[in-house]
Amino acid sequence: MTARFPAVRLRRTRASAWSRRLHAETVLTAADLIWPMFIAEGQGVEEPIAALPGVSRWSVDGIVERGREARDLGIACVALFPNTPAHLRSDDGVEAANPDNLMCRAIRALKDAVPEVGVLTDVALDPYTTHGHDGLVDAAGYVVNDTTADALVAQALNQARAGADIIAPSDMMDGRIGLIRDALEADGHHNVQIMSYSAKYASAFYGPFRDAVGSRGLLKGDKKTYQMDSANAEEALREVALDLAEGADSVMVKPGLPYLDIVARVKQRFEVPVFAYQVSGEYAMIEAAVAAGAGERDALVMETLMAFKRAGCSGVLTYYAAHAARLLAR
Repeated sequence: MTARFPAVRLRRTRASAWSRRLHAETVLTAADLIWPMFIAEGQGVEEPIAALPGVSRWSVDGIVERGREARDLGIACVALFPNTPAHLRSDDGVEAANPDNLMCRAIRALKDAVPEVGVLTDVALDPYTTHGHDGLVDAAGYVVNDTTADALVAQALNQARAGADIIAPSDMMDGRIGLIRDALEADGHHNVQIMSYSAKYASAFYGPFRDAVGSRGLLKGDKKTYQMDSANAEEALREVALDLAEGADSVMVKPGLPYLDIVARVKQRFEVPVFAYQVSGEYAMIEAAVAAGAGERDALVMETLMAFKRAGCSGVLTYYAAHAARLLAR
């Protein structure tokens, strides 16, 4: 008697490359990528970052070249993070509101050279403070919320006036999205978007980033009084709901891969654009695996980026943006 095989064979649609492409449920394109870039002072400067192999700080002219590269690769947006010189850092982070600071000069140069590429700017005080915190600190060492929010409004307006397309507050102060939205509207920046770091966790995966922006070793204490506890998921939904009510256009989950459950829950609950940041520690782990011969870079990069999209991300901030865009263009 002939054995009866199943009428439904799920392997049929996997049998050839064209069929796998045809039946793919999730699509990743270069336009889904946001490329984080670190800015350094000077001219013609490239400073490799030891903790992030293959990533450098660039002076403004180099940032412009990376912007042109992003345009040519089809990358929709770049994200800027300054390495503020030590002599310009202060307890109150007032350099963040300087219209000629490193961030603002890079914004203007990018928008002059490649206006078709979006520019996302970080709003937080840690690149500008001597203590490494995202906000202002009182005598007891506590990061105070409301006076910090006022400083963040000034920083956001400064960046919007320089030409930023997306303001991305990463500080996790309560109420700052509503204040920034009101200030942008009052200042005439009606089309400047806010992408809120709504669910930013106090994570061990941020170490190489702190090297990149020059804040490692400055931080006094930790950021657990304002960034989220990794044990909490319902709290993330509350944070997202508040930020959306205050005027955020999109929200972000950070870090990325360890928090894909949060991405999925936010997308399912709110049906809004959700982004994730494949943070420096995630990048460094992939590079360490490649260096150890434990994995192949291209495959690891594309699989992790696809995981973000599958979980519900509209886009991903990743240091692999240019590399992935080249792979997608093959």
